[in-house]
Amino acid sequence: MAAAGAKFTTAFTGIGLSSDSALAARLVHAVGVSRATELLLLPEPFLAETAHEWGLVHRVVPAEQVADEARALATRLAGGPTAAYRAVKTVLATAATDPLEETLALEARLQTELGRTADHLEAVEAFLAKRPPRFTGR
Repeated sequence: MAAAGAKFTTAFTGIGLSSDSALAARLVHAVGVSRATELLLLPEPFLAETAHEWGLVHRVVPAEQVADEARALATRLAGGPTAAYRAVKTVLATAATDPLEETLALEARLQTELGRTADHLEAVEAFLAKRPPRFTGR
């Protein structure tokens, strides 16, 4: 999430450094080699709206609404199936680089584990009762 009009830049080469914290790898996966190269070699500022077009941010909201929108999103995520979120993040962290067979095996293992959680049981019971689930993160 970003505020409308917010500016981003990579800046590293502007101070004589290379990227760090796996920024190069993440940019290559997010925007492709050509754009990642441009962003890292020629650190020109770009707006949140452009970051959104490129898939670097999910949502752009008016600056005065950022805090409220971020709080609402955090509340929604905190009330969700946090074990499932953790599993999704685990798969996403390696899915673009690991062989398909490894990703499928990881997904199968995580699905089996999640199928035994209280959150999954609650979701099934809520579905049958036609009510929203109440997740506890267990």
